[in-house]
Amino acid sequence: MASKKGVRLIITLECTECRTNTNKRSPGVNRYTTSKNRRNTTGRIELKKFCPHCNTHTVHKEIK
Repeated sequence: MASKKGVRLIITLECTECRTNTNKRSPGVNRYTTSKNRRNTTGRIELKKFCPHCNTHTVHKEIK
């Protein structure tokens, strides 16, 4: 059976503060996975989500 390439993509969102912030609660980089519709959202997504390493809400950007 041939698989049909869907419209929705699974993407990864990474915290932007974890890379540069040295005064965070614990070491590491926080990542979330989600999906997006490639027809409606052609650009990269930026969402404000909670980062447990920074212990605050920060901007998470889409990475490939």
